[in-house]
Amino acid sequence: MTPLLLSDIERAVRSSWSAETCTPEYRSCWTGDNPARDQCGVTAMVVNDLLGGELLRGEVHVDGERVDYHWWNRLGEGVEIDLTREQFGPEEHVTDGIVVPRPPFDEWSRLHDEYTLLRTRVLRRLGRQDAPGVAEERPA
Repeated sequence: MTPLLLSDIERAVRSSWSAETCTPEYRSCWTGDNPARDQCGVTAMVVNDLLGGELLRGEVHVDGERVDYHWWNRLGEGVEIDLTREQFGPEEHVTDGIVVPRPPFDEWSRLHDEYTLLRTRVLRRLGRQDAPGVAEERPA
C-alpha cells in the first residue's frame, strides 16, 4: 500500500468537511466561507487514526474567558498538525495545548456520527477501505 502523504491527508480532510461533519450545536452557523469552523474534534480524531501520535487540546478564550476547546495533533519529534487553526477570528485566542488521551467512545458519542462521516469521506478520497480507529465501536 502506498504511504500516505500529509498533503494528501490535508486535501482529503479539507474537501470532506461540511455542515454534517461539524459540531452539532453549531451546525446551523456553518458556512463554506469558514469550512474549518467547529471541525477540530472530529478532524483531530481522523488524523490520529491515520497518523497516530498524540491529541492536543487547548482552550479558546475571548476577552480572557474560556468559550470552548480546540483539538489538534502532535506527531513524533514534536511536529504539530492543526488543520483547523484558521477557523478562529482575531478575538479568539487558543492556549497552548496539553496532551490528552483519546477519549473513550462513551465520552464523545455526541460526535460519533460526524466522526464516522468525516472518516468515511476521507478514507474514500484517499482510496483506503479501512484504517485503525473507533468507527465500529458504537454500542448496541
